[in-house]
Amino acid sequence: MNREQKEIVVKELGQIFSESGVVVVAHYSGLTVSDMSQLRIRMRNSGSGVKVAKNRLSKIALDGKPNAGLIDFLQGQTVLLFSEDPLTAVKVAVKFSEENEKLSILGGSIGEEILNLEGIKNLSKMPSREELIGTIAGCIGAPASELAQYILSPGNSIAGIVSAIEEKKAA
Repeated sequence: MNREQKEIVVKELGQIFSESGVVVVAHYSGLTVSDMSQLRIRMRNSGSGVKVAKNRLSKIALDGKPNAGLIDFLQGQTVLLFSEDPLTAVKVAVKFSEENEKLSILGGSIGEEILNLEGIKNLSKMPSREELIGTIAGCIGAPASELAQYILSPGNSIAGIVSAIEEKKAA
């Protein structure tokens, strides 16, 4: 790799570190090409990305970034898993690492916050944005639905009584 190519890689890595909502650093030593392809497919399907780069270039790209603490995780064969959404890359990475022990999560960052393995696992257990929106919508909609039932209930009762009286008179 010549100097120009390295500068391009450092620029790409800098964008990943500054624009991603979350970055997960993991060891991938021992992963087969098939396993790595499967990881890339899962990450792409979730709107996330995978980047393998030399640690030295990653450290250069992290210089001056708010999440520069990731430098501590950049040792050995590392892969960067990232996404704009703070949860998608984490959820896919943790699930994949549980299925394949050769992907070993070291830690990561969410914004400026540096997380260890335990922090990443805890983050993966949180509900996604869509799940939270659904829960909130359900909480907001449930009382309104109950109120509508209570409002309509007396009218339905009166209509039922009137209908029963009419049937008795007709009989």
